[in-house]
Amino acid sequence: MLAVRVTVPLGKIRYLVAAAVGLALGLGTYTFVYAKGYSYLGHDAAACANCHAMWDQYAGWQRGSHRLAAQCADCHTPFNPVGKYAVKAWDGFWHSYYFTTNSYPDNIRITELSRRVAEGQCRACHETVVAGMQARAGRQSEISCISCHAQVGHP
Repeated sequence: MLAVRVTVPLGKIRYLVAAAVGLALGLGTYTFVYAKGYSYLGHDAAACANCHAMWDQYAGWQRGSHRLAAQCADCHTPFNPVGKYAVKAWDGFWHSYYFTTNSYPDNIRITELSRRVAEGQCRACHETVVAGMQARAGRQSEISCISCHAQVGHP
């Protein structure tokens, strides 16, 4: 069997890698600016309505009781900065994916990660109430806030 060896000069490989990285960075930057990605770095709830898939959730929040006390990020991201931006990056990636592929489900449901984060945020803000409920119920296990109050943020 005849073996053919093709060699590519190192300079061309570097050029191709640089071109691919440049293209990815350029396209990523354009997409980030076009999609107003910078607005998600802040705390304004209106940023969540940038995407048409979240309009109903945003409108529900505006009608709800928490609009006076909490923005979207207060319930849907951890308080610590690392956790907050890690969750924002994760959610942002998936929102972008579903938007780009036009595959948002008709009925958006909370993910397990988002449910755990929201549950933790409920407990952090309403710590004394939750502790009192658990003490009165004589329970050592946690009571799920969302199981009874699923419509609080988005009635």
